[in-house]
Amino acid sequence: MGRMSDAPKPDGGTVGRFRSIVLPHLDAAYGYARWLTRDPTEAQDLAQEAMLRALRYFHSFRGEEARPWLLRIVRNTWIDLRKRNGPEKLPLEVLETRAAEGPDPEQSALAGDRRRQVAAALAALPAEAREVLVLREIEDLSYKHIAAVLDLPIGTVMSRIARAREKLAVELKGRLERRDHGLPDL
Repeated sequence: MGRMSDAPKPDGGTVGRFRSIVLPHLDAAYGYARWLTRDPTEAQDLAQEAMLRALRYFHSFRGEEARPWLLRIVRNTWIDLRKRNGPEKLPLEVLETRAAEGPDPEQSALAGDRRRQVAAALAALPAEAREVLVLREIEDLSYKHIAAVLDLPIGTVMSRIARAREKLAVELKGRLERRDHGLPDL
């Protein structure tokens, strides 16, 4: 990406365009940062730093779709911060759970438990697998956009997603079996 000082300082018109084109994707940037960092405070810092970089480099935005462009900046910022700060921390078991809205409390509780199990299984995956699944299944990006975010060939993205889905299935099956036998999650 180069040094920050290489980019021109954004003017009022640029800031206005940035607000209308990129700012609507702030939630996606934070959500992706949350899955990358696995820590809400670090995710806020990462998303904020990425938004500052996106504004600074908005002059290089060529009208492509803004969400994949921004998520690539989030990822590159995360990689830069990890290089500076050392290896990734162990996952924090802080998983947001939202109670399901539904007429049947038992069904709502079961749905909430399933979401927690899936979120915990996803959080336990290696970073590479977690990242492609979050982009595909949570951010709902196309293979083409994921390839752009990760700077990989589309075939590599497709095979990584297939392998990540297999890993998720194995992790989830293990968690559900432990739970069904009254054992704690590992």
